Amino acid sequence: MASVVTEVDGRSLTLSNLDKVLYPATGTTKAEVIAYYAAIAPVMARHTSGRCITFRRFPDGVDGSSFFEKRCPSHRPDWVPVAVGPGDRRGIVEYCRLEETAAFVWAANLAALELHAPMARCEDLDAPLMVVFDLDPGEGTGIAECARVALDLRDICQAVGLEMWAKTSGSKGMQCYVPLNSAHTHEHCSDFAHAAGRLLAQRRPTGVLTTMGKKDRVGKVFVDWSQNSRHKTTICAYSLRARPEPTVSCPVDWDEVAAATEGAPMRFTSDEVLDRVQARGDLFAPTVDLVQHLPVAKSG
Repeated sequence: MASVVTEVDGRSLTLSNLDKVLYPATGTTKAEVIAYYAAIAPVMARHTSGRCITFRRFPDGVDGSSFFEKRCPSHRPDWVPVAVGPGDRRGIVEYCRLEETAAFVWAANLAALELHAPMARCEDLDAPLMVVFDLDPGEGTGIAECARVALDLRDICQAVGLEMWAKTSGSKGMQCYVPLNSAHTHEHCSDFAHAAGRLLAQRRPTGVLTTMGKKDRVGKVFVDWSQNSRHKTTICAYSLRARPEPTVSCPVDWDEVAAATEGAPMRFTSDEVLDRVQARGDLFAPTVDLVQHLPVAKSG
């Protein structure tokens, strides 16, 4: 299909290859991917605004090769802002910022199926606004085991006066977030996440671990606390994932998490997510504004 010119909120965009199939198992085309991001952008932008976004691009679809792109392409429209974020061995990195619907449409046209973000905003990269627990199921485990770990982590956090929110990864596992929106360091967040993970591993040594060796993960859920590093990113809420079907990293409520421990499915496609948001709103909205404070480690 030839390129088409369209307008999104007053921005002119040239879209190409709209009939290209990006998810062969479902026949989902690039046009459908763009339509999803256009529809979810007003909600998703609350969670990407002010952040240095890393693209994972799949120019030939999910069955083809992919690459992570931290540097915002030089051919970006002048209305897509950039921000200097964590650098690499090549020096300074200017990341894309996705803060309006047209920017999401532009990124989707690049086949940037997955959007990843750090815990800090670009104006203060040393001040994370969340703690994240990335729950990665090892061989022989799945979403049910991750859901059980998520509930246990919620209980640990509640014991020190902290609220937590959960979302699916859109792939195999889950992520749990403790919003802070107050002055903290990456080290403090990492230490807290590591301590909570270790406590849970002590309580359930046959089912949980916090060490990274893959050979040790069989039958266990890895609580990856290291995602709180300044240089790490996690999949954005409402981002598509590069799975056989167009699944989404979708916020869930705790009743859904509890049901998942009993075998209820907790997997959402792009169409299902749009219906959920229409019916229930943004379940992740409180994480943007809720102010919480991590406990301070006692010295000695």
